[in-house]
Amino acid sequence: MDLRLPILFGVLAVLTGLIALTFEKPFVTMSQWGYRGTGMAVVYNNKAIKASEVANLVPAAQDKVDKSGKKAREVYQNVQVLGDLDENEFNRLMAAITEWVSPEQGCAYCHGEDGNFAEDKLYQKVVARSMLKMTQDINANWTSHVKATGVTCYTCHRGNNVPANIWFNNEPGGSMVGVHTTKAIGQNTPVKSVAYSSLPYDYATSFLENDAQIRVNSETALPGGNQTSLMRTEHTYGLMMHMASSLGVNCTYCHNTRNISQRENNPPQWANAWHGIRMVRTMNTGYLNPLKPVYPATRLGALGDAPKLNCATCHQGAYKPLNGKSMIPDYPELAPATATKVSYVPLKAN
Repeated sequence: MDLRLPILFGVLAVLTGLIALTFEKPFVTMSQWGYRGTGMAVVYNNKAIKASEVANLVPAAQDKVDKSGKKAREVYQNVQVLGDLDENEFNRLMAAITEWVSPEQGCAYCHGEDGNFAEDKLYQKVVARSMLKMTQDINANWTSHVKATGVTCYTCHRGNNVPANIWFNNEPGGSMVGVHTTKAIGQNTPVKSVAYSSLPYDYATSFLENDAQIRVNSETALPGGNQTSLMRTEHTYGLMMHMASSLGVNCTYCHNTRNISQRENNPPQWANAWHGIRMVRTMNTGYLNPLKPVYPATRLGALGDAPKLNCATCHQGAYKPLNGKSMIPDYPELAPATATKVSYVPLKAN
């Protein structure tokens, strides 16, 4: 019996399966993003767009309430952030936050089940208070990135106790005994954070927590003064892959096709992303890292660090979080005209 034909069909079946599981399914839509003939186009996968529309639906707002005439801090104890709100508006916002963050556990997720809402006995409440400050800080002081659209707790949480897209510091993976491999320096390990590419997967520590230099392109014809290593360049590309996959776009959404390092010819989205990177760094070092002593050990990373945010935490595959739908008109108390602004806290050089 000739086994060559069955083997051939078997190989073809395996290859077909690999292709089906690896590559995006057609069809795609291309949108012109710049001058004709320059290759400035943004490519969207039609199936991914439909999935994004469903994933980024905005929940119905809580019913409006009449003011009681009393401030929340006059009625309740230990209201440190939202004490100036009217009592009824405060309760309305608390109901919304419960729906956004702990729809199954209810108020008890942050306050416990003994009815004493004033106590800070649960770490969830302490974290929530800090997150409210962070949300107000972003909406008041980072309009260079979030514009008037702003963010709410729902932007990140989407009905989950913990946002789906958070990250921790990583140690480089191991290697074969006596053999140096790139896995030992933290790459060639396909993971979601770098869109399953072979690029270094701990780029976020360098760029979204530390303030390492992202630019690696030379700006002269004979770049003798550029000391950037290939490894550092791959870290930069790891960040770029993360940003592209987080927003569901490709490189030309932010960069021009002629000279990536030339800022003047980039689309305006490049400047928006520039501010976004600095916003993320500041939120990670100013709000999230300081919460490390508050968390139980089970909520920390393998290296003992606190959970942090990145582009995907808010965007979740959409070019704008929630596809640009603002929830601030329904919850203006999360976007005060002024709010305390934290500064970036420099970490060790990386």
